[in-house]
Amino acid sequence: MKKIILLVISVASLSPVFAQNNELKAYKSLTRKADSLYLAKDYKNSALTFSNAFKWYHNLATARDRYDAACSWSQANYPDSAFSNLQLIASNGSYTGYDHIIVDADLNSLHEDKRWAPLLVIIQKNKDKAEANYNKPLTRELDSIYDSDQSGRQQIQAIENKYGDNSKEMNALWAAMSKSDSINLIKVEAVLNKYGWVGPEVVGSKGNATLFLVIQHADSLTRDKYLPTMRAAVKNGKAQASQLALMEDRSALEHGKKQIYGSQIAYDNKTGKYHISPIEDEPNVDKRRAEVGLDPLEEYAKQWSIDYKLPAQ
Repeated sequence: MKKIILLVISVASLSPVFAQNNELKAYKSLTRKADSLYLAKDYKNSALTFSNAFKWYHNLATARDRYDAACSWSQANYPDSAFSNLQLIASNGSYTGYDHIIVDADLNSLHEDKRWAPLLVIIQKNKDKAEANYNKPLTRELDSIYDSDQSGRQQIQAIENKYGDNSKEMNALWAAMSKSDSINLIKVEAVLNKYGWVGPEVVGSKGNATLFLVIQHADSLTRDKYLPTMRAAVKNGKAQASQLALMEDRSALEHGKKQIYGSQIAYDNKTGKYHISPIEDEPNVDKRRAEVGLDPLEEYAKQWSIDYKLPAQ
């Protein structure tokens, strides 16, 4: 808390633009800390840190951060604060994730509260309004492909922990995923050939992400084929720059080059540990990551239990 007060004093004397930039940096730094506390299951301090982030940035926040704050408050058994965050993003129309919120275990403690049902009604209306102009058959198809793509990958960690990386169970999972990926690629290529790279305004964010995921999980020749298409989609607002960065990195490594954004992680069979694959101009990697909406590399590395420090200029 003292550190934040000192920052307020120092920023106040600077130009408004510089102050705003520093406020945004502080907001992002605090929300990343809140996320880390949540992962450590320190839910109350996670929730309090989210609140500090919102106050620092004039009570502005993304719908995602408000939702994550609600999850932390719910897990910490503070339902009033959880509902306060959820009702804010529901009432302003920025949250449409009805299908997600009804199955999110983080919010189970809220289900018996009298405020829960009316909240869901608002979110359902938000969802219906957001999807009014969707190509619904195409959205359902891409959502189904997304679920197929992710179902096996969501089992990797559990099977690896239980049976080991080289077990028959793990090999069976990889084989099943490979078969599923091949089928999914045929379906997605058919979509791309017919509709092009459709944006979230047509198929929603999940359906839009499906196009990236299936190409990212395909072979290198397929990625080479569709990289120009995705680059154009990003320029036209029909794909996310952060997703393109991952594809660019994977492609660069496959062609014997260094990655640009540091997104690709490798596993060392000898040490049994993960490490970040080689990066071009590594001291400036966080600048490039920020440009495409990726978190600092040190934060990303923590998700893989990698102790990483950005090299000095």
